[in-house]
Amino acid sequence: MAGQGRSRLTRDDWTSAALRALATGGLGAVAIEPLATTLGATKGSGYWHFANRADLVTATLDRWEQDHTAAVIAQVERSATAEVRLRDLFQLVMTHAGPNSVELALLASATDPPVAAALQRVTQRRLTYLTELFAELGFDPAQAQHRALLAYTTYLGHAQLSRTAPSAVPVGDDRAAYLQSVMTALLGP
Repeated sequence: MAGQGRSRLTRDDWTSAALRALATGGLGAVAIEPLATTLGATKGSGYWHFANRADLVTATLDRWEQDHTAAVIAQVERSATAEVRLRDLFQLVMTHAGPNSVELALLASATDPPVAAALQRVTQRRLTYLTELFAELGFDPAQAQHRALLAYTTYLGHAQLSRTAPSAVPVGDDRAAYLQSVMTALLGP
């Protein structure tokens, strides 16, 4: 492809562009023709990698699940203790929550069957991981589940606030203080 100095786009190039389109334009923006235009490619290039739009959407959802859940958990797992992993997780996800959130775009399309299935898998995986962290921190199973749910809804609320009222989201030193207060709330008695 002349525009990007490559002769051929990969499936990853397409799903990466689809994730960006999803974040800014919602599920409707995940389609081969507009992505081909964005990528400076032909529709044929898209159909080389995907049988149809449904195949592209499925691949994009799989990519989101891998990049925004499995890879994040793998990155956080490099930390030594459960408390540090929890801090690292919140630092990472709250720093990346913003007005162009794939998460929020998918939640807006939660009635679409493939999106609903992906959201269910990802939500369950995230809650399970958080519950495991809180259990490792010494909370009994019920408390670990409750704190996991609180942590996850805090993240979702932060993402929503980043989109609807970005000036309300703390930045710089205020962000560090805010993250500390979140951790205190989650780890408190």
